[in-house]
Amino acid sequence: MKFVAYERTLQGTGASRRLRNAQKVPGIVYGAGTPSMIELDHNALFFALKKEAFHSSLLDMELAGKTQQVLLRDYQMHPFRPIVLHVDFQRVDATTKVTKKVPLHYVNEENSPAVKTDGCVVNHVVNELNIQCLASQLPEFITVDLGNLIKGQSLHVSDIQLGAGIKIVTHGKPNPVIVSANVQAAEEEEAPVAAPVVAAPAEKVKPKKTEKQNKK
Repeated sequence: MKFVAYERTLQGTGASRRLRNAQKVPGIVYGAGTPSMIELDHNALFFALKKEAFHSSLLDMELAGKTQQVLLRDYQMHPFRPIVLHVDFQRVDATTKVTKKVPLHYVNEENSPAVKTDGCVVNHVVNELNIQCLASQLPEFITVDLGNLIKGQSLHVSDIQLGAGIKIVTHGKPNPVIVSANVQAAEEEEAPVAAPVVAAPAEKVKPKKTEKQNKK
């Protein structure tokens, strides 16, 4: 993906406020050289952030007539309004090693024996994984084929085939589950028949004696 950024010379809270009032977003590009202060068109950035590839793939940033490859590293949104307040990019080159979250795309789930034959529920335990590799190797997404998934089966990180030099970072977990296929529970279970409730016989209440009867 490609986007256009502009050089920013003014810094500080007041300058950033004026940029936002002009429908611009302040940002910074760091790594592989001197950090650059930038600004971007707000609406273009806002809609780019809605695209999955903008978060997980190498981006071509045009700045001052030159194109640089960058990764989106962070962005800040307004607490309750649809406004981007700030954005950070990392400049990369062919030798830059990065760790980045990459989305998982599950395919052929509906054609698997687990779903088609046994009516299982397929649980996507995770929808993204941390990948460590050279920036030039970073995949936009990872495809996980569920076409052979069977009842009771679980797929683990080790079942994902990646290219040489690409490593999945699991943060101490040796081989976490990414997908499981379980038998679907019955929608309506037969309710247990309640034992009939036998009403206790009404207690006979003795009538109170009147004052005249007490005197007798």
